[in-house]
Amino acid sequence: MPAVTTKFTTADTLDLKMFEVNINAQVEAGVSGIILGGTLGEASTLSDDEKRILIEATVGLVDGKIPVIINIAEQSTKGAIMAANNAEKYGASGLMMLPPMRYKANDYETVTYFRAIAQSTDLPVMIYNNPVDYGIEVTLDMFEEMLNCENIQAVKESTRDISNITRIKNRFGDRLKVLTGVDTLGLESILMGADGWVAGLVCAFPRETVAIYELAKAGKITEALEIYRWFLPLLELDISPQLVQNIKLAEVATGIGTENVRAPRLPLHGDERQRVLKIIQEGMHSRPTLPDYKTLNKTTYHTA
Repeated sequence: MPAVTTKFTTADTLDLKMFEVNINAQVEAGVSGIILGGTLGEASTLSDDEKRILIEATVGLVDGKIPVIINIAEQSTKGAIMAANNAEKYGASGLMMLPPMRYKANDYETVTYFRAIAQSTDLPVMIYNNPVDYGIEVTLDMFEEMLNCENIQAVKESTRDISNITRIKNRFGDRLKVLTGVDTLGLESILMGADGWVAGLVCAFPRETVAIYELAKAGKITEALEIYRWFLPLLELDISPQLVQNIKLAEVATGIGTENVRAPRLPLHGDERQRVLKIIQEGMHSRPTLPDYKTLNKTTYHTA
């Protein structure tokens, strides 16, 4: 599932034409869902109306083929419940939820927050567990407390601890689906039993990302590894404070995005820009020929 970037014009308005180009590329590549308004989507800079426009536009573009998921990242429980209710009203088919923003909630407060939002909606929920970037870890004991909410169905596992996938599977079996959220652990996580991959560089390289996933799920590890080893220098662009700028620059190279970001973010410049461009150019030069990966795992995806 790509955590897609939000496309902006040079006038700092939503660029729905380029957004459509990218979403169509993702769908054609065979992704199994679209996630809007995550870190890559510059969520903290989007107005409520812009989120509505993005949800409605994406729902129209995918036309029921795959689910459309919106990230919930709010400062208050009241605001998060309102965002969840709006998402359902605008046609989203699922939610990804971060812990409270700014305030570092304790375990009890975090569990209470997630449960309150989940109980306010019928949409399925994926908890985004990223203590490295957001300062709050959702432990297995905390998940145990939350799983009486039937619509809490998945976790975006971004602790960077690959063993955590096995811990979750040992504790909860298939009750909690695990999607890795770290690009540089994408293949490793799938091989350890992750159910999916919430990816970043997929925004620029959708076919390569889906190919790795489908090959790995089909047991074609050698083929998956060959693509993954080519991909890794690019995937490392995702684990950076400037991941949005990095990935948008890669989208320019593949023709499905622009560099435009929303201030205070600014496009890359100077030595760092040249370093990232070199990685992208080398990746484009050696871009692999992909096998017919779409027929490997015949799964029908549907909206909730």
